[in-house]
Amino acid sequence: MISVSNLFISNAYAEGAAAPQGGGILDFLPLFALIVVFYFLILRPQQKRAKEVKNMLEALQKGDEVATSGGVLGRVTKVGDTYIALEVAEGMTLNVQKSAVQTILPKGTLKSI
Repeated sequence: MISVSNLFISNAYAEGAAAPQGGGILDFLPLFALIVVFYFLILRPQQKRAKEVKNMLEALQKGDEVATSGGVLGRVTKVGDTYIALEVAEGMTLNVQKSAVQTILPKGTLKSI
């Protein structure tokens, strides 16, 4: 089995002793496998989630009921490029950043709470 230190530091052999021949690409196979696992377990799901959030924020429209990352629930009354206006109570609106929207709630959620 190849240790990590053998990948970066070559062994010193006595003079006249034959050094074992390396496997070439096979020495780096565990490193390649680690990179592939890292991609499929961490990077790919993160990119997928970022794409879903971007699509959700672009689809925001007036009348949607949303929950923000701070826990504020409200109905969208105005949508801008970077900010939205949330009606949290009758006659009370808050301006929040679009990126603060965590989820879009099903219609009628605010009435049931």
